Amino acid sequence: MQGAGVVAAADLGGSVLTGINGNPLGVLARQLGLPLHKVRDKCPLYLPDGRPVDRAVDSRIEVAFNQLLEKVCKLRQAIMDELKSVDVSLGEALEAFRRVYGVAEPPEERMLLNWHLANLEYANAALLSDLSLAFWDQDDPYEMGGDHCFIPGGNGHFIRSLAEGIPIFYGKTVNRIQYGCDGVMVYADGQTFRGDMALCTVSLGVLKKGLIEFVPPLPPQKQEAIDRLGFGLLNKVAMLFPYDFWGGSIDTFGHLTGDSCQRGEFFLFYSYSSVSGGPLLVALVAGESAITFEKAPPTEPVERALSILRGIFAPKGIQVPDPLQVVCTRWGADKFTYGSYSYVAVGSSGDDYDILAESIGNGRVFFAGEATNRRYPATMHGALLSGFREAANISRAAAKSKEQMVDKTNVVEALDLDNLFKSPDLSFGNFSALHDPTPGNPDSISLVRVGIGERKQGSGLLFLYGLISKKLVLELAGIDGDEQRLNLLYHSFGTKLVGRNGLGSQGEALISRIKAAKSSSKTKIGLMNGTHHS
Repeated sequence: MQGAGVVAAADLGGSVLTGINGNPLGVLARQLGLPLHKVRDKCPLYLPDGRPVDRAVDSRIEVAFNQLLEKVCKLRQAIMDELKSVDVSLGEALEAFRRVYGVAEPPEERMLLNWHLANLEYANAALLSDLSLAFWDQDDPYEMGGDHCFIPGGNGHFIRSLAEGIPIFYGKTVNRIQYGCDGVMVYADGQTFRGDMALCTVSLGVLKKGLIEFVPPLPPQKQEAIDRLGFGLLNKVAMLFPYDFWGGSIDTFGHLTGDSCQRGEFFLFYSYSSVSGGPLLVALVAGESAITFEKAPPTEPVERALSILRGIFAPKGIQVPDPLQVVCTRWGADKFTYGSYSYVAVGSSGDDYDILAESIGNGRVFFAGEATNRRYPATMHGALLSGFREAANISRAAAKSKEQMVDKTNVVEALDLDNLFKSPDLSFGNFSALHDPTPGNPDSISLVRVGIGERKQGSGLLFLYGLISKKLVLELAGIDGDEQRLNLLYHSFGTKLVGRNGLGSQGEALISRIKAAKSSSKTKIGLMNGTHHS
């Protein structure tokens, strides 16, 4: 975000490392030399008229809220022991117990309790009325310990570092995944990508919308798990100001509201001025408010947020300036997410995360993402760990497939191709080419092989193949650097790189001609050598 020479990095999606003890993102941050900023515990709360909440009342209601949750969990255990499969919403149970025990009856106490309930809806990206009483907190035993932290400069650091050197196709919306015993074809905006396997990491929201056609259809068990699990909503208003008027001693402050239906509207403000490079405030919108937020024109909630800020700081003699730039998220309407993160809905359980994680097509299509991670759902580290898990699963499946190919002696073709490229017609960088040996064809096609990744001790490159004219091969050879060559190949030539099995009939015919020509050449050399020695 930027305005009038002021710049700040804003995370519009996931932003907080929720516990760094054992967190792979914490490890990655250290490896990349990124500092961690502990989110400070101090979080002052303010009443609707801007007055600070009495600390004694705040502490008392926080204790009462935790006791309510504890009582509900005891009730849950009794119900599950007796009735086994009954499930109601967490919201119903909490409200029933609040009434029975007369918790938070005075208006200020009720507003404070509603603030804690809004915070619970934020943590789950869900209305409490939609959360499963039985299993809403099934991941609690695995929670990462330690401080909650920001990454200065934003989590984009992770994305850029992890994506470095990987060919990524932008502007392609996948609408169909077709899989079978011979591999996977992914259809995106009129282009087809073919591979031995595919990893699907789209959000649960996209899966719920059914925007990707799976051929054959997803197994009933997986589709039912998709339908049962919840996918919730959290929105943000990121505001860049000309200066930091709220002070640098806190990272969070909260605001109470008298309307319980709107308890999640700007209930919490995050200060990013110490980590974003500029005076940035982010206001959170959770629960029911996150849904209604997307129906209003952006100017209305922004004015509401500024009104709240002025109500808090004006009595302190602090003038709240107009923001230089404002960004409002609309994750519920975003066509690549349709929500924020998953939760255990009424009627669902942790088992549904495991079902979502299962591969289909006998190890052809794999699934990752936070909604496939039973222990760490709704977190950035959960999404990353699911990727590690599927990388291992894909590696095992590939090794198993390779063993089966060896058993059936079908690996000969791949080995033959490796042998052919030991003496290419042209080699530059990680590129090498074999030309069509057929004489008298100026527009002949060449087989190009590209090594992807870095060569490391004990491992080779991942090889992809493409078919382009000999003339274009020579043009590629004249370019400096593999990255520029790949860019020319993808964007200027429109060539797609595929695995060995994706070369099609034209590629197979070319390989046969090259093999025949090289075999003939070896035979002639052998005859000549034989004549010489006789």
